Amino acid sequence: MLSETQVQQGNSLDVLGERNLFCCSLDRRSFLKCAVASGAALGLSEAAHPAAGIPSQAGQQKQDDSQFTVEAKFYQKLQNRKIKCKLCPRECTVGDRERGYCGVRENRGGTYYTLVHSRVCAAHVDPVEKKPLFHYLPGSLAFSLATAGCNVNCKFCQNWDISQSRPEQIPADYVPPQRVVELAKQYGCPTIAYTYSEPVIFSEFLMDVADAGHQAGLRSVVVSNGYMQEEALKAAYGKMDAVKIDLKAFSESYYSKVVTGQLKPVLDSLVTLKKMGKWTEIVYLVVPTLNDSDSEFRGLAQWVKTNLGVDVPLHFTQFHPEYLLKNMPVTPVPTLERAKAIADAEGLHYVYIGNVPGHPAQNTYCPQCKSLLVERVGFTASQMLIRKDSCPFCHHPIPGVWHT
Repeated sequence: MLSETQVQQGNSLDVLGERNLFCCSLDRRSFLKCAVASGAALGLSEAAHPAAGIPSQAGQQKQDDSQFTVEAKFYQKLQNRKIKCKLCPRECTVGDRERGYCGVRENRGGTYYTLVHSRVCAAHVDPVEKKPLFHYLPGSLAFSLATAGCNVNCKFCQNWDISQSRPEQIPADYVPPQRVVELAKQYGCPTIAYTYSEPVIFSEFLMDVADAGHQAGLRSVVVSNGYMQEEALKAAYGKMDAVKIDLKAFSESYYSKVVTGQLKPVLDSLVTLKKMGKWTEIVYLVVPTLNDSDSEFRGLAQWVKTNLGVDVPLHFTQFHPEYLLKNMPVTPVPTLERAKAIADAEGLHYVYIGNVPGHPAQNTYCPQCKSLLVERVGFTASQMLIRKDSCPFCHHPIPGVWHT
């Protein structure tokens, strides 16, 4: 079982550890029994130990791929039955019967298809603080789900077993949008979260679930790398009520060598989200010796202040060795404190330290009178004093989504 300090890191949560760290008010055995019986995907791959002795129904018989196959929304048709994907900055040119970099979108006779619509390989009820979203409905639950695939290959990925797999390689269940909504309501979740792998690559499913959720009075949040083209981002994440972006580093070389992506499109996405008025929080996973210099921390803080404003929450989280960086040490807490001190000095109002349970920098304080407003214990908001979106002591506005 993973320790609590291993949960809130990387692109999202480790799926196997997530099952062992089931953290909500529901009885775990009851949730698993009901969800498996109803066909909800629980991410119980062959490598996992089925909870309460209940095996997943996924993967026990050959999957009918046709039920997961829907025409993609973001692509351009080319000559000779080729297409150009317009979802992420890679702009893959894909020949007939070939797939793009993410492995979940396929050209069939000049028409591009997503192969993961409703193809859920992991689903859980999480505290929203686990995403982490600290300024969005503290203390509430989010029905969280994922499909296989990703459009980058982070060497530190905590979810490589699903993010770096093709959809046919891992167990999954057919969970259409309306069924997602039913499960979220059944387990008292005001929010549906798209997370664990990379929601960019299952944008069509995300959009359809968000529409169904909104019709039923449920909100949607996404945990994403932000590596997305502007028009696709506006269309897909325009349906989100809050966005958490994993900003892997503040250097192009790190993105090239460690992430297999680019920094600039992610920064552009953050600016676009700001212009769209989307509530956005940023997580920066601090990896020792690779992206932990003072100059990088300072450059990041200055960029956020200039381009997004001082009220965007910035989370510096602790790295734990995983995937292709198992030789790296855990991030020292003083390094995280140094990063926070630099961002504080640059004038950012809400700078957090993540993955260090009990650290006072997990709490929210009023930037004007310094009063404690939201106290967090682990992934639980044990105290929330914000009233009418402001500090009850000095009445300074506290940006966020605090109440349903």
